[in-house]
Amino acid sequence: MRKISLLAVVLFTPLFLLGKTTVVYHTSDTHGFFFPRHGVGGFAALAKVLKNGPQPYLLLDSGDFSNGTVETRNSKGIKATQIMNKMGYDATTLGNHEFDFKAAQFPAIVEALDFPMLAANFFEKDSQKYPPHIVPYTIIKANGVKFAVIGLGNRTPTNPAEGYYFAKPLVALDNALNEVEKQNPDVVIVLAHDSIADDKHGTKSYLADIAKEFSGRVHIVMGGHAHKIVQNRKINGVLFVESGCYVNFVSKVTVETDDKTGKFVSAKSEIIPLIIANVGEDKATQKYLETLREQGMDTPVGETTEILSKMPTSDDRLDSPLNDWIADLLKDYAGTQIAIHNNGGTRVDLPKGSVTKRDIVDVHPFDNTVTVVTLKGKFLKRFIKNGFAPRTLFTYAGLQIYYKKDKQGNIQDIEILFNGKPLENKKEYTVVTNSYIASGGSEGHLFKQLPESAKKLAGPKTIRDLMEDALKKGPVSAPQTGRILEVK
Repeated sequence: MRKISLLAVVLFTPLFLLGKTTVVYHTSDTHGFFFPRHGVGGFAALAKVLKNGPQPYLLLDSGDFSNGTVETRNSKGIKATQIMNKMGYDATTLGNHEFDFKAAQFPAIVEALDFPMLAANFFEKDSQKYPPHIVPYTIIKANGVKFAVIGLGNRTPTNPAEGYYFAKPLVALDNALNEVEKQNPDVVIVLAHDSIADDKHGTKSYLADIAKEFSGRVHIVMGGHAHKIVQNRKINGVLFVESGCYVNFVSKVTVETDDKTGKFVSAKSEIIPLIIANVGEDKATQKYLETLREQGMDTPVGETTEILSKMPTSDDRLDSPLNDWIADLLKDYAGTQIAIHNNGGTRVDLPKGSVTKRDIVDVHPFDNTVTVVTLKGKFLKRFIKNGFAPRTLFTYAGLQIYYKKDKQGNIQDIEILFNGKPLENKKEYTVVTNSYIASGGSEGHLFKQLPESAKKLAGPKTIRDLMEDALKKGPVSAPQTGRILEVK
């Protein structure tokens, strides 16, 4: 038998007893996905994990809860607040999609929350104060530990944040920390709707700078926006966590504090996939969710012969079956030479087999109509090349695009062909895109340079209408990809 010395017991036992652990759960970009899809996700599964896990706990969210499904769209975000209230969230922050229903609806969404929306960098223009029901931080006591949670809202709302403005996030964080530290918290968490793993715009995220400038003052940063999963990434001792999207996952962060002083010792995270077969569903939450379900949305409208993936299906191309299909629908409807579709507007895959109205809304929850613009080749080339940052933000119909990669994997030497010939700078081309991009929204910002008189409505139908019409005509198959193709 192995002998353990009395000295070892004396030395190690006190250290073991000093530790206290508290669990913080985190979600982000829930986008109204209340119910499971194909056996994965949903708030009933999340509720089961919370109920079966350690008590007490904190439940935090990094924003973009207001829109993304028919329930949130039809209620203008209010049903999202109802389920989050029911779940017992402790705090959220301001996502860009909290402005999907424009600035006029935003106060109603925030007011409906039973817990604080945190945004230390968000102010009213007139008063230069925080808007009603929004605060920079909150202090939460759990398990005898004092947590300070500071919020940083996303600075690129989907619609103009009329009447509001955003301050620089790191300046706002410093100001909030100065106030928070007067209350002597044990653990400081930053809740942000930005991502340390964001590769959408090819720009460096400011989140990593939190670790550089505020290490020791901030212990955990919980992000979102990019729909990525980040676990146990530490920079200068600061833990970074991101939890995916659509209530498919929850992050469980175990925080250890000194039992004697109460102060932060360490934190580690793990991702929990909300697979129904593994975690189950809470019956009471299921019952409540049914009161939020929009009726008539689960009726089949057509079928597919295969999954239409929103992601590329081969490493040598950047277009995907689902985005190609939508671009083709736009081009056919408008009768133009070229179609532009923003990949970010496609949220999930189109499933194989029976397709319901809900599936169509899940794919494209936005009420975008279809706009026709006449563009010169020079503008088109600039727009397309600008869209590789570093991955393509758009899919096209009517064009063939070839590219090469350098040793670092960056895209270069982009060649754009129309009917087998290079685009001509001075030649005009008819182009169709959705109303959001045509108005200059987000990644379509270059369209702001065009006069509104150059933009015309193609017809009354939305992108969802076009998808539904196509499905009603017969089974849909995935189009052949390879429109944006790598040349070796």
